Amino acid sequence: MGASLWQTLIEHPEFIAMLTIPPVTAFVTWVHVWMALKMLFYPIKFWGIRLPIRNLPFGLPGIGWQGIVPRKAGKISGVIVDQTLSKLGSLDEFFQAMEPEEMAEFITKAVDENLDYLIDEIMKERSDALWGRVPYAVKRRIYAHAHQELPKIMKALVVDLTYNVEDLVDMREMIVRTMENDRRLMVEMFLKVGQKEINFIWHISALIGLIFGIIQMGIFIVVPQHWTVPFFAAIWGVLTNWIAIWMVFNPVEPNYIRYPKFFKTSKSFPFIIPQLPHMGTYNFQGGFMKRQEEVSTVFAEIVVKDLVTLENIMNEMMFGARSDKTRELMKNHLYEILESPLVSTTLKVGLGRREFGQLKNTIIDKSIDATMVPIRDPSLNASRASKIFGLFRDRIRALSPSEFQNLLRPAFREDELTLIILGGITGFLAGWLHLVLVFFPVAG
Repeated sequence: MGASLWQTLIEHPEFIAMLTIPPVTAFVTWVHVWMALKMLFYPIKFWGIRLPIRNLPFGLPGIGWQGIVPRKAGKISGVIVDQTLSKLGSLDEFFQAMEPEEMAEFITKAVDENLDYLIDEIMKERSDALWGRVPYAVKRRIYAHAHQELPKIMKALVVDLTYNVEDLVDMREMIVRTMENDRRLMVEMFLKVGQKEINFIWHISALIGLIFGIIQMGIFIVVPQHWTVPFFAAIWGVLTNWIAIWMVFNPVEPNYIRYPKFFKTSKSFPFIIPQLPHMGTYNFQGGFMKRQEEVSTVFAEIVVKDLVTLENIMNEMMFGARSDKTRELMKNHLYEILESPLVSTTLKVGLGRREFGQLKNTIIDKSIDATMVPIRDPSLNASRASKIFGLFRDRIRALSPSEFQNLLRPAFREDELTLIILGGITGFLAGWLHLVLVFFPVAG
């Protein structure tokens, strides 16, 4: 029976062409999945011809392409915050873990070094003539008073900002804005977190394609119609992308399966080592969820170095949507310097009450600028990141599998259907090309 079947196959007029179906399907699947994954992340910026037309396919601004992740950075990052980061703790908790009193000392030292120059700058901006007439002895007393009061005021201010951070900063808006302003950061985050899963999807696609190619060869033997080559290539393209993505995230929960085990694997030669027969345990779970402990470390590093950073929090606090509340809080502390008899008498007499009131606004603006200089110091940000890294890592590890998958799942879910359809289109085109180059010459 087997011999007669083989004889029938080799006598088929398109036998050689049929044998090419499995390897070609495997290779084409491997290539088009690679292309689909690249299109998920690249290009960062739109590449093509922009058109003044709304509601174009895939939300594109014209004829061309932009990676799905960078194109929808704001929406995807919002989903990650809502479904994952918001479950790790409050911004108030993270900010307090950065030890605000240490930050106050660092900022105070930096501002104090340039305090005389800052006072001169403020006064010259409001009234250069007045400040020029003030005796140097009086200026020295004003400088000394400011140096004396600054540590106390700055410490109280930073502590006050810490305990009011939830009212002054919208963490979701801060992270979404960070991602939208630097879409490359979003792409790098997903690649760092999910590189193994991306490679798995790519490589497993070749195996799936090979299996489908064997099935397609069998179909062609039963139905020897040329149209089946591109038709089924399109179907395999759709199924391959869907199966590969499904295997990364499903099953969500761990499922332990007992099986007989006769060998163990090794990373070095001979790679497979025989063992006495025994029962092994296999965790049938999505590949990404299996790596929760490893991914937790990688993602925590990204969060503390690029997202929930001291600089980002203070930028949002000082210049974000709620910056007016920050300015009001700062007034309550910084105006204390102006309340001393020496300063208030000197300035009110020289400036007048109206100019004196405007001077207060100038002080707030200049103080914000002066404070942000040390806040952007890399060493300060690195030291604060180290204080909250363990907190983030441990809480990511503690997430349930369904919560944890949302670190990577939104990137694929956002336009998963697009990736699957692209697999079908590229599969059809490749199948048609295969038909033209291999089958038609044989048929001719």
